[in-house]
Amino acid sequence: MRVAIGVEYAGNAFDGWQTQPGGKTVQDALERALAVIAQAPTKLVCAGRTDAGVHATTQVAHFDTVANRPLEAWVRGVNSHLPDSVGVLWAVEADEAFHARFSAESRHYRYVLLNRRVRPALMDGRVGWIHGSLDHEAMARAAECLLGEHDFTSFRAAACQAKSPVRFMHALRVHRQGDVVLFDFHANAFLHHMIRNLVGALVYVGIGRRPVEWMAEVLAVRNRTLAAPTFAPDGLYLCGVEYPQRWPLPGGGRIIAPPQLLLS
Repeated sequence: MRVAIGVEYAGNAFDGWQTQPGGKTVQDALERALAVIAQAPTKLVCAGRTDAGVHATTQVAHFDTVANRPLEAWVRGVNSHLPDSVGVLWAVEADEAFHARFSAESRHYRYVLLNRRVRPALMDGRVGWIHGSLDHEAMARAAECLLGEHDFTSFRAAACQAKSPVRFMHALRVHRQGDVVLFDFHANAFLHHMIRNLVGALVYVGIGRRPVEWMAEVLAVRNRTLAAPTFAPDGLYLCGVEYPQRWPLPGGGRIIAPPQLLLS
């Protein structure tokens, strides 16, 4: 049986999603807990691998098992064997053709950036921070050039293993709520460090270090060394994954929306 699960986690407690020899990743924690319930080693495949420090309000993953368990066992049972910083939200039986990564049509991410003079304490590790004044309207104008299909080489990590740097940005919204600037990204897929590199470049525009037009110039030149430094992972959240309607996932099989706690 193939089972699809929705997962949330605080990324600052882990060394990223993908399994590592040290065993301190989200995948490692989940596979250990799943193995207890399945009474057999269990391999997970996720919709999008997140870096160390990056959070998820809804990560989607799947696994195959011969264990005959009620779906609630893959939620409450697995959660009883997980650390507090990660939890399974739901579990559904999926068709064997369903694939958490390859069946996904698009992903949603949100970056939460605290913009105030004093560093965060209560939300340390959960939000990005910059103390200088930010012009969010200038950043919103700069982001307009990123919509549609583009070669995002200027915003991919040197270690990125994607076969193509071309991605389709469906939507990108920059808006402010009090001391918080929110960046909402929706694309078919993202390159390694792509969002953090885009946020870093947009912040350069926001602080007046670069003009609005610079964003399009950097995109066109396809040279990572000419863009801004990679921004901190702290404020980045994977907020949802969209699948075709034929897959019976929560939310009608379309999108798992981010919860209200992320200042929507």
